[in-house]
Amino acid sequence: MTELLAPAGNIEALDAAIGEGADAVYMGLKSFNARLRSSNFAWNQFEAAVQSVHRLGKKIYVTVNTVSEEHETERLYRFLNYLNKIGPDGLIVQDFGVVRMCQEFCPDLELHASTQMNVESAAAANLLSKEGLKRVVVARELGLEEIKQIKSKTNAEIEMFVHGALCVSESGLCLFSSFLGGKSANRGMCTQACRRLYNAEIPGSLSTGYYFSPCDLELIGQVPELMQAGVDSFKIEGRMKSAEYVGAVTAAYRYVMDHWEQDKKGAIAEGRRILSTDFARSKTDYWYGFKSVEEGVEEAGAKILNPKQSGGTGIYLGKLSNLRPATAEEKKQAANIAAESEKASDIQMALITGGDYDPDPGDSIRLHKQDDSGRESHKVRVLTVDDKNQRWIDVPNGFVKGDSVYLLQTKNMSKRYRRILPPDLSSFRKQPGPERLPVLDLTPVEKNGLGWFPEGLYVGVSTVADAHLVGPLHPVRVIIELNCETTYDLLVKDKADKPVLPYSKKMVIISLDPFVPEGSEPQLEETLGKLIEKGYSTFIVNNLAHINILKGKKDVHMIAGQYLYTFNKWAVSFLENQNIMAVIPPAENSESNLCETFETENERSRVLLSVFAYPVLFRMRFKLPKDYDFTYFSDKEKMGFKVNSTADGSFVMPEAPFSLLDKMDSLKTKGWKRQLIDFSKTKVTKGEISGLLNLLQSHGYLEGSSRFNWKDGFYSPEKIEAYQAANARRQAEEEQGIKVRRPRYGKSGKGKSGFPKRR
Repeated sequence: MTELLAPAGNIEALDAAIGEGADAVYMGLKSFNARLRSSNFAWNQFEAAVQSVHRLGKKIYVTVNTVSEEHETERLYRFLNYLNKIGPDGLIVQDFGVVRMCQEFCPDLELHASTQMNVESAAAANLLSKEGLKRVVVARELGLEEIKQIKSKTNAEIEMFVHGALCVSESGLCLFSSFLGGKSANRGMCTQACRRLYNAEIPGSLSTGYYFSPCDLELIGQVPELMQAGVDSFKIEGRMKSAEYVGAVTAAYRYVMDHWEQDKKGAIAEGRRILSTDFARSKTDYWYGFKSVEEGVEEAGAKILNPKQSGGTGIYLGKLSNLRPATAEEKKQAANIAAESEKASDIQMALITGGDYDPDPGDSIRLHKQDDSGRESHKVRVLTVDDKNQRWIDVPNGFVKGDSVYLLQTKNMSKRYRRILPPDLSSFRKQPGPERLPVLDLTPVEKNGLGWFPEGLYVGVSTVADAHLVGPLHPVRVIIELNCETTYDLLVKDKADKPVLPYSKKMVIISLDPFVPEGSEPQLEETLGKLIEKGYSTFIVNNLAHINILKGKKDVHMIAGQYLYTFNKWAVSFLENQNIMAVIPPAENSESNLCETFETENERSRVLLSVFAYPVLFRMRFKLPKDYDFTYFSDKEKMGFKVNSTADGSFVMPEAPFSLLDKMDSLKTKGWKRQLIDFSKTKVTKGEISGLLNLLQSHGYLEGSSRFNWKDGFYSPEKIEAYQAANARRQAEEEQGIKVRRPRYGKSGKGKSGFPKRR
């Protein structure tokens, strides 16, 4: 029987989910989960929730679905030990390091692979099943036939999203938010930059639109077919949504699941009627209804994207036209009806103008900052009508005049549910303890153990033609991306054994695409078999399916690519157990974390470090709609981006590259002796190669380039607070007349290279 799994972002949503018939709920705690902006549960609330939900015969899963840096692993270890004592029914995980730790220390914890782990094939699911994971949450970019095929070929349970917000990017492969400010989606801090307004360079003019803001997923009409396909769990997205939303969506899917066998058409109609109270973005069934994968690649973009649809959700109510502080009486009134997860003191009073509906107490609204820097859901609790007959309602602090407001649900949709948690939580006292994480030593690299992975410069390209152009850089290895074009060149053009590359096969590494949907996995396996027969022996693997296909192949070497995230030693250890000894660090990694993960020169000898690239910020399985007549676009900060739409999908990259070219020598002295210049997804020119040669000789800084997170690392609220505190102390000292020694900066050394943006 298919499980109905609902989100519980706060206590009220938990009550609504269970009250409307969810079989299980999933929730996060205050750390290590991919929705850090939701309320989440305190230790005692979580412990009480597990006990209470179990008493009702329901299940509870915990999201531990972010990647952890090396310095966080001890805290992660304590957290996992705590969860092991509490006993939830499963952990939803992304980081291979979490899997490896649980295998070693908490083998009784049931593990489910998060959609962030990028599983979209039976090959990937089977590898995880062998590693002890019971369930996989498959990627959202799959159709019914692909789901059926995966289910028929794996023993792992299959969980899939059926309703809620979509990521425009392929699951687990988005770096956009991280690139723009270190707020990584892989760390639970996504700023949803894809939903913002962008300026596109249309031939002859500029056009503005929400070009990458996706519709919401709704598969209520596909419930019968998916149940018949054997899907084990239907998942509703929405840990940041209101309790009313969770209740309504849970009720709709519960009804269809329980009644479709008696009256399929009527059950779906009733489910849609219940969902009519959902005022979120317009809906899509995304990858359903296509006759083939090829048709999906051509047409899915038009089904999911609408450039006129703002990043906002709900019915537009207008803008905040005036604001004032809440009075003591208004705060008291708000406190009397506030949910346990809300703070009545954090409100102000606002006038809203420009819409056709005036919100009342009990309505759920969503506020969006006009600069796209933030958004927040809020239930209206206070209404004050002044002597001018103006309606003032409470809104959260932090919003200003001009910010937009949307209606999510009206008060008549609200229901009261039986409280799940007991009123007294004083007996629930468990918290993570002071356990020390045992030291993990990575497997030493034996002498000549990586003879196939020499020191020197590696160069990556996306076409055979570009492989010819990079010869002047004298690479020790050339990395060829496997795509539609290069597959043809390497297997068809080379049929007569006439080499199409100016390098021996020993010098060539094949880089594999990180997205491996079930529909393409059989063809990929056949292609890899033919490449191995031709003599290609080294592959960069970016998906668990790649490992499963290549593992055990004689004389084949694997390098873990940047999408098999190795942010800590434990993740590296997991890959070691898959016979992978060489890695390319994640594109969003920092120098400090890289050094902590690979401490010794021996450990660093297994790392291929990217020193130049146009990182793919997000990837889409489909071609862009036909009316997207642009290649370049920019945000409100005038930062430029390029989108490349191909038969292999669409890819968004920055106009200016990531570069550490000026640091190559110092990096070598620190032990990073294998360095990568990566032209993947770009077109190489002779002028570009000439510019690179000049930079390599002069050790110059590439003007206009990005360091990504190399220097500053991920965004950290703790770092920001410490920085603000230091500034406050310095200001106080200056005001008291204390002389503060300021840092001195010499010349930047930034030289002009003449290196172009990607145009």
